Amino acid sequence: MTLPELVSTLPEIVLRTAIVYFFLVLILRVTGKREVGQMSILELIVILVISDAVQNSMVGENTTLWGGLVAVITLFVADNVLKFATRRSQRLQKTLEGEPRLLVRDGRILTKALGEEGVDVDDVRAAARGAGIARFDDVRPAVLETDGSISIIAMDDSVHPTTDTRSEI
Repeated sequence: MTLPELVSTLPEIVLRTAIVYFFLVLILRVTGKREVGQMSILELIVILVISDAVQNSMVGENTTLWGGLVAVITLFVADNVLKFATRRSQRLQKTLEGEPRLLVRDGRILTKALGEEGVDVDDVRAAARGAGIARFDDVRPAVLETDGSISIIAMDDSVHPTTDTRSEI
């Protein structure tokens, strides 16, 4: 299958950039990427390589200042349109951002949920330690939030003075 070759006029840069943006949002959502605040080295490399790989597909042969500015403006507009749409539609928001996922219930690790979410048990252990909890037995729930953080609630509130502590994974 071949995609139609688009030339590099400014309106076509808008179209190319919008297509690339929405494709990247879709592919990152499908691959389960929730949070980029604390990326691994490999994830950072992938993001950098993606940015280099899609640059030409957005502006084509147009390497003018205007071509670059139009691409940047289009990215910001597309991002704001998507944010506006997700605020107006809970269905779209759930589709793009997902829903919180239970990872530990009453001290039991839900290994299937960990695997499906791509979360390592060590990440949950680190979040529990950050909440002042030394053993999984003391975790009532551990929840992977939509922003990629893990919320931990202790079995006994005396284990940790707050009931909801977040630790980025």
